[in-house]
Amino acid sequence: MDSATQLDATDRRLLREVQRDGRASVVALAERVGLSATPCARRLRRLEEAGVIARYAAVLDAGRLGLGLTAFVQVSLASRAEETVEAFHAAIGRMPEILAAWAMSGETDYLLQVVARDLEDYGEFATRRLLRLPGVKDTRSAFVLRTVKPPAGLPV
Repeated sequence: MDSATQLDATDRRLLREVQRDGRASVVALAERVGLSATPCARRLRRLEEAGVIARYAAVLDAGRLGLGLTAFVQVSLASRAEETVEAFHAAIGRMPEILAAWAMSGETDYLLQVVARDLEDYGEFATRRLLRLPGVKDTRSAFVLRTVKPPAGLPV
């Protein structure tokens, strides 16, 4: 399946259910979407092989893991030279505190989602690690005060 994949209503129901509960058995999923187990398993396998289902994962509670602070960090690079960009990408890929990173249009080059224990921990991360990354010219941080809508599955 490519970016223009045509999904039928059953595929969409199946994808919604898998997003809601990735641990559900094929039998349970089949029941929820109105199929028997064999065709459900076949559809799942097809969606996995096509990359529509990229992976299965558990959603962890950051607060219960002692990671009570989430920051969104805008990063500007000093240069957009290929070697600078590649070094930056490699460096952030090795930093587990950075949950996600996006190359952006507009005033800044990147937006990072970062977790830390608290403000002091984030300060250490920012000054000792983030600001020392290859090519980083400037950063601006915004801190999450409250989650209004947690991340949800894709609308399928």
